[in-house]
Amino acid sequence: VDGRPADCVKLALSTLWRDRFGKGDRPDLIISGMNAGANVGINVIYSGTVAAAIEGAFLGIPAIAVSLHLGRGRPLFDVAAAHARRAIEKICAESVPGPHTCLNVNIPRCEESGTSYSQAQAEQAARIAGSALSDISRTPENEIGLDASDPHDPRAELPLAVCPMNAHGIIDRFEERTSPGGQSYYWAAGGGLDFHNTDAGTDVHQLFERRITVTPLHYDLTEYGAMHHWRERLE
Repeated sequence: VDGRPADCVKLALSTLWRDRFGKGDRPDLIISGMNAGANVGINVIYSGTVAAAIEGAFLGIPAIAVSLHLGRGRPLFDVAAAHARRAIEKICAESVPGPHTCLNVNIPRCEESGTSYSQAQAEQAARIAGSALSDISRTPENEIGLDASDPHDPRAELPLAVCPMNAHGIIDRFEERTSPGGQSYYWAAGGGLDFHNTDAGTDVHQLFERRITVTPLHYDLTEYGAMHHWRERLE
């Protein structure tokens, strides 16, 4: 599908699933991902992977977004997928989540020891993730996570942590560059996990502590507490 992740869900639910399984039939669960790069903190709002899950939940299908935290080593997506499957099995152990449920799941780094994630691989992962990651092999630790160089056993069992989003902004950085035609342009050079602050117990903190994060999300962004104030002023 030549479109955004949410477009894939729209097309699947409105047309492809119906054509294959019959009118009125619907999937039990939507799983979006696995994304190459964590979607924690404010990144949740920008994420196409999360957007696809939210689209499914909005249309009444329970949905789970899954993302993998990338570090400096070569990511083992098969190992990360096994962790994700175990997490999803726990989520669905008693029953599949109810309609309109959306869960955001992030898997800690799963990397092959003694390997280095090359610039070409980093750029490819950034393109897949739709992000503007700079060269991971030269990026400071706080750009891809404070635990970027910590040794770990990628196959060790990972605990689950149900946690809220870290509600602090990313420290944005932009490099001014000059095109061959002499025009100035700006290249996003900041890292996706370099936050102004990280609150204890939030998804960012738990991910760096090597826990699989599970964050329930809702697509209704209305601030209901402010409704009365604005009605008083405007109506």
